[in-house]
Amino acid sequence: MTHLKVGDKAPYFEGKDQDGNDISLETYAGKKLVLFFYPKDDSPGCTKEACSIRDHYRVFEKNGYKILGVSPDNEKKHKKFIDKYEFQYPLLADPDKKTIHAYGLWGPKIFMGKEVIGVHRYTFIINEEGMISHIIDKVKTTDHGIQIAEAVGIN
Repeated sequence: MTHLKVGDKAPYFEGKDQDGNDISLETYAGKKLVLFFYPKDDSPGCTKEACSIRDHYRVFEKNGYKILGVSPDNEKKHKKFIDKYEFQYPLLADPDKKTIHAYGLWGPKIFMGKEVIGVHRYTFIINEEGMISHIIDKVKTTDHGIQIAEAVGIN
């Protein structure tokens, strides 16, 4: 779905996190970033995905990776989602879908046997230079933390 590929410069993004803090690609300059896109807070698949990442958070942190989730939900919904599942990482509110569009992740998809328009579930690993080093386009929601760790070569 996305037009981006490994080796591309990560598209710029900016917005607010669940606490109303300004957050942008520049926030992560010089750091390794796991940027994951998901459709909706507190839905079954998105909860499994976000919890899998939460459960592997320490290994990412230990290896110098920052985590940021993005969905069209607003700050208030993100805050409730984080509090309910005790996520250690921020979520970017993207209700106008600027970041989602910048990464080429809004469009038709099949959901429960029907074609719908929505966010495609992708994860981008961005290196310290702001370049995309890995793209996970077939996200396994239950095992996404493991999937990311394997993609970047950490245990």
